[in-house]
Amino acid sequence: MAVFSKILIANRSEIARRIIRTCSEMGIATVAVFSEYDTDALFVHDADEAVALLPGSSYLDGSSIIEAALRTGAAAIHPGYGFLSENAEFASAVEAAGLTFIGPAPETIGAMGSKLESRELMQTAGVPVLAVAELPDGLDAVEAAAVLGYPLLVKASRGGGGKGMRIVAEPDDLAGAIESAAREAESAFGDGTVYLERFVSNPRHIEVQIVGDGEGHVVHLYERECSIQRRFQKVIEETPSPDLDTELRRRLWDAAVKAGEAVSYRGAGTVEFIVDPSGDFAFLEMNTRIQVEHPVTEMTTGIDLVRMQIEIAAGVPLMAQADVPARVGHAIEARLNAESPADGYLPSTGVVHRFTVPDGVRVDTGIADGSVVTHHYDAMIAKIISHAPSREEAAAVLARALRGSRIHGVDTNRDLLVAILSDDEFLAGAVDTHFLERKGEEFAASPMSEAALRSSAAAAALGIQAENRRKADVLASIPSGWRNLASQHQTTTLLHGIDPITVSYRLVRGSVEVDVDGVSLPIDIAYLIEPEVIELGIDGVRRTFEVNFVGDGVYVDSPLGSTHFTVAPRFAVSGLATQEGSMTAKTPGVVVAVSTQLGDAVEPGDTVMVIEAMKMEQAIVSVTGGRVSAVHFAVGDQVAQGEILVEIESEEDDG
Repeated sequence: MAVFSKILIANRSEIARRIIRTCSEMGIATVAVFSEYDTDALFVHDADEAVALLPGSSYLDGSSIIEAALRTGAAAIHPGYGFLSENAEFASAVEAAGLTFIGPAPETIGAMGSKLESRELMQTAGVPVLAVAELPDGLDAVEAAAVLGYPLLVKASRGGGGKGMRIVAEPDDLAGAIESAAREAESAFGDGTVYLERFVSNPRHIEVQIVGDGEGHVVHLYERECSIQRRFQKVIEETPSPDLDTELRRRLWDAAVKAGEAVSYRGAGTVEFIVDPSGDFAFLEMNTRIQVEHPVTEMTTGIDLVRMQIEIAAGVPLMAQADVPARVGHAIEARLNAESPADGYLPSTGVVHRFTVPDGVRVDTGIADGSVVTHHYDAMIAKIISHAPSREEAAAVLARALRGSRIHGVDTNRDLLVAILSDDEFLAGAVDTHFLERKGEEFAASPMSEAALRSSAAAAALGIQAENRRKADVLASIPSGWRNLASQHQTTTLLHGIDPITVSYRLVRGSVEVDVDGVSLPIDIAYLIEPEVIELGIDGVRRTFEVNFVGDGVYVDSPLGSTHFTVAPRFAVSGLATQEGSMTAKTPGVVVAVSTQLGDAVEPGDTVMVIEAMKMEQAIVSVTGGRVSAVHFAVGDQVAQGEILVEIESEEDDG
């Protein structure tokens, strides 16, 4: 049933592709809009038509998006999530242009878009809420915080996704947290209003999927567990939520329906709750859009939530609660982010040289081989979802798929996700929003053993040798040619991060002898040595190592894990050394705050500059004490990875 002839999608990447997929199944033509950074993105090619936004414009340019819909003859606009999806002014403008906004009424978005206003509405409707303190002009924030007590949360009134939120443990940290949260909220949502909220220790984050027809009829599609978070952003989501008793589960469902009925909710939305260890819960917010984690609900109910959104917007009657299918099995979603968890979740950018995920799981992604990950958008590059009869099996299936994924070109949180899914506490359902804080050091450890790293380094060196043989100008007709003849020892030096690894190997009849940093590998037989594939019998176990060359980088994937090496240069490269005491940009970004100026005295750990990348702020802190001798960038400047930002001269150097 084609309820609309054509829909414009006011979003990008994986959610745009997700919406296009359902539209195609429904016989609906699609229009994409794209920024200058997304010219060759997959979603642009997936859509039937695409309209470029003006240079320098963005997915927040509502007037250009509406104009594109009118120009292409689209009847409706689907906003996806993020960007304009919870912008009441945009929803009103869409309707004023004679188009259908696939989402709630503008009045609902406006009311629920303000966490303060939505809290008052929920309290009136009888839904439990947390204690808060607003911060209007003239109010003493310190006094307001003292009433709530510490620790507390500074929280953006609008938006979500963990942006504009800070935990404050001490009064001395309050002013800086308010300033930082307000700045991040203004950047992400166009509204820097923040407030204070009572902080609940060791809570769980549970949300309930609701769908309404806009006439007061609301149904729930069960709950999702979203407690595994980093920086208030969800990492693992699942349904059903583990370790909830039947009574609490039903109370949460009922409260969510009551919340939806209070605002005559239309379309798909999510009501989020904080649940304390005693089982008491309180309303956090209502997200008036499709959620990132909606696939787990789809996998367990068989309901296409995007289709349901489109049908409701077109006036198709909503099912009764009794007709909602029972959940079948368990589903878990992992958010694959381009970031380095071991380095404070620092965003990672670059060209994706290889991206493959084994069969058996659902993959919602906006990238493929050759895609470029920039600092302009969120760090999430894919969602990988498993569905199985039990939670234990779903976790095992998802962990295996992640281990078997080939992701080359950018750093990701893949190993962290595998560690979570394999953790005994997680498998027992013992989760809360501080799970990663408690387990951080444990998960930060290298997932690859020293023995596995040596085997991978050996495969990399042998792959390099085979590649060199293939490129040889002489005797090119001879295949890798060294399985049946002895050869001299050869040495290759690789870098694993900044650590050098020396691989020495000698080709012998039918096999190869390899030493890695002086440790001999127990290789029984070399089954295959080709540039892209190394197959070795090591200590009686036959394993295949996939080798991928990208510039001077070598990626190695095997059942032992995945890792990346860099071929060390044969000769030292001269150049300017980074001066001691200088702070450099670890990733491209935009300067949003400069906290110091020339001549200021600083202590180790002081914040000297703040950079925003992938919609998250990064504090640049002083690594030494002394005086600022140079500040190279100002607010609004773009910085490239590796550029020196601030230089500090130690007091000792003055004399």
